[in-house]
Formats: sequence, structure tokens, C-alpha cells
Amino acid sequence: MVGGGGMGGGLLENANPLIYERSGERPVTAGEEDEQVPDSIDAREIFDLIRSINDPEHPLTLEELNVVEQVRVQVSDPESTVAVAFTPTIPHCSMATLIGLSIKVKLLRSLPQRFKMDVHITPGTHASEHAVNKQLADKERVAAALENTHLLEVVNQCLSARS
Repeated sequence: MVGGGGMGGGLLENANPLIYERSGERPVTAGEEDEQVPDSIDAREIFDLIRSINDPEHPLTLEELNVVEQVRVQVSDPESTVAVAFTPTIPHCSMATLIGLSIKVKLLRSLPQRFKMDVHITPGTHASEHAVNKQLADKERVAAALENTHLLEVVNQCLSARS
């Protein structure tokens, strides 16, 4: 692999991506620490869940590559909906479906079951945006993908903490 490589195998599609500075950690308020007070889920909490997902091709997080941004996260706790738009680093990124699947799996594992999730590519940022979004929105396809042992292993690598 070129440049030390990532999880994707083969040559890197985007060998020199722009790297962005990580945002600071969110301070925890007294209200959030109080177990007696209901704590609604907001965009920052969702962003905190997905910001440290590893890119499958680079030894960087999705936040560091600007693939996910807090401004592209929409949450309605009362309606139990979460929408995340992600932006691949290049318009022909072959890892877009894997990145979207990793975001979706992180949310499925982290949020209460009442939440309906919409993970999609930021409009106009990928050549196969419609096809990728269709795959990510199809519950049966996502479930089948997660039954694939190799694919699940790669997703778990994306979700694991870097050493």
C-alpha cells in the first residue's frame, strides 16, 4: 500500500487528503450529570459519537478528514429522528458506502431503539450519491451487509479506538 496504508487494501484513492483540526471536547454540564433530569439527545451528542470513527483508508478520523461535521447532524429527540450527512473526501470515493455503514452501525449500537436514523451523503459531493444513499437506507441490505463476517470486521476496525 502507498504511504503506510489503511484498511481498504490496494492503492490509496486520495493519497494526500486535507486534514482538519479536531474540535474541542464538549464540557459536561451539571444538568447532564444529574441522573434525575431527563437528558435529551442533541446534534453535539451524535457528533461526539461519530467524530472518532476511523477512516477505512487513512489513519485519521472522519472528523479530521472533515467527512463528518456537527452542522450536518440533525436531531429531533421528541420525534426520535437522527439525520447525518457525510462528505467523502473525493467525488469518486469507493469507501463511501463503508463509511456510511460505519456511521449507521455506530448509531445503531449507541442510540435507543426508538430512534429512526438517516445516514446519507451530503448532496452533490459524490458521483454515486443516489446509489450509496439507497443502499444505506435499505434496512435489509444493511442487515445483510452486517452478516458478512469480513465486512463486519472492517466496520469494527473503523469503530475501534486507534492505538
